[in-house]
Amino acid sequence: ERFEPQFVLLSAGFDAAAEDPMAHMNVTPEGFGWITRHLLAEARRLCDGRVVSILEGGYHLRSLAESTRVHVEALLRDGEGSDMMAMKMGF
Repeated sequence: ERFEPQFVLLSAGFDAAAEDPMAHMNVTPEGFGWITRHLLAEARRLCDGRVVSILEGGYHLRSLAESTRVHVEALLRDGEGSDMMAMKMGF
């Protein structure tokens, strides 16, 4: 809060996924969704919901695809009804 961020930068790495061979963290796609929703809530509280999410990693393609899908769906649901929806979709 003291920092007063202008936005939250999410380095959306999915190598902590249960099926991923690198980190052995066992996070499920639903777990990544939970993390995303909580980070979005903090962004709403701290910086008017401004978020930049960058895909950063993941080495098991099926797990990466599913975790990314859940993450992006959480981002889109959070922006429903806002003027920022087009920006979140890349338009």
